[in-house]
Amino acid sequence: EPNKRAAFGSVGRRIPYRILHVINQDGESLGNMHRAEALKLMDQHDLKLVLLRENVEPPVYRLMTGQQIHEEQLRRAEKQRASPKSGVVQKELSFSSAIAKNDLEIKTKQIAQWIEKKYHVKITIRQAK
Repeated sequence: EPNKRAAFGSVGRRIPYRILHVINQDGESLGNMHRAEALKLMDQHDLKLVLLRENVEPPVYRLMTGQQIHEEQLRRAEKQRASPKSGVVQKELSFSSAIAKNDLEIKTKQIAQWIEKKYHVKITIRQAK
């Protein structure tokens, strides 16, 4: 995750690409321009150039204020927190078909607790001899 945060931040003057696709702070495309022109524009409007997409040709940069950068970082962090976790916990419970009533009730309560915690529950019933 640190790479995602580093990719979205103030790039400053260390831009490795000669030709950039620049978007202004209002979201309007300014088209493709040379790195020097983009830096001049950044200085004139007291903005920062932020890399949005580098896997396209030419890479897309956006002129943003410090406040816009902060808000976008908060939005991305919120989206990441809202996304489902990849590590789903799975619980497995195994018991005999000849289980006593009290034991069955206890295991049923345990299963209900696991389901409340959003765990995946797998139940195996073995046939009694």
